[in-house]
Amino acid sequence: MSAAPAHPLRAAGFMLGSTLSFGVMAIAIRLASESLHTFEIAFFRNFFGLLAVLPLLLQANRGSLRTRQLPRYFVRCAIGIGSMLAGFWAIGHLPLAQAISLSYSTPVFVTIAAVVFLHEHVRARRWAAVALGFLGVLVIVRPGSADFSAGTLIALLAAVLSGVVAIQIKQLSRIDSANTIVLYTYLFWVPMSLLPALFVWEWPVGIAWLWVVAAGIFGTGGQVLWTHALKLGEVSALTPISFMQLPLVATAGWLWFGESLDRWTVIGAAIILASNAYIAHREAVLARRAASAAPTAAAKPGE
Repeated sequence: MSAAPAHPLRAAGFMLGSTLSFGVMAIAIRLASESLHTFEIAFFRNFFGLLAVLPLLLQANRGSLRTRQLPRYFVRCAIGIGSMLAGFWAIGHLPLAQAISLSYSTPVFVTIAAVVFLHEHVRARRWAAVALGFLGVLVIVRPGSADFSAGTLIALLAAVLSGVVAIQIKQLSRIDSANTIVLYTYLFWVPMSLLPALFVWEWPVGIAWLWVVAAGIFGTGGQVLWTHALKLGEVSALTPISFMQLPLVATAGWLWFGESLDRWTVIGAAIILASNAYIAHREAVLARRAASAAPTAAAKPGE
């Protein structure tokens, strides 16, 4: 009997594990931010992340880890470092729930970046979902109101850059394997994040070591689990699970940092969730159509 029916449950389990791992990483970053600069936290997250992923990479075929796209990796990783620094700063200086909610706007910018860089054709319904996502962002940021914080723009910058990185990963994956992308990403990230950290360097003390190690391990673990989840299940079904991170970090913000959950953040996050769910649904539908059309096209005579 085929094991295929169990794949959705396994995929959901991997996605839930990934979501919780990223949530723990965010909490660890927030705790580390109490004594360390954002630049240092980013470096240690990458350094310990590389150590965590090395055992997996060592098991891979060495030939499959070669690449001819080093310039592309350099650009991808430079933009990724910018996104990481902006995102980590937001986690360390904004209410946790607000920082994480704004990070959920990344799929909106992925759609826009796909049009700009990949020349994908996006129809009216997906543009409507993008507009809905922007509405959710505006509800959270509330520009012009007394509660507006310029720091929310840094969180938004992280989401924009993350969207560009997602497109670059799509381009790299056309030639290179997932293991190759992970390997070169970390090999570039470690020295790239070390350079700015040297200007503010201060060795972690005491329990701060635990937070930076946890950020590296759980961040890498979240990436690995996320990759496995997407291999086994559909993005449209898995995307809502990723929003379980929000109640986790909101609870941590309330218990450990005395943060109250702003109703506008909740409303905005719900709007962004609806936008993401529809974008993921449309991508899954289009992918199924393309997959079903491929055999038909291949069977046409004279082609």
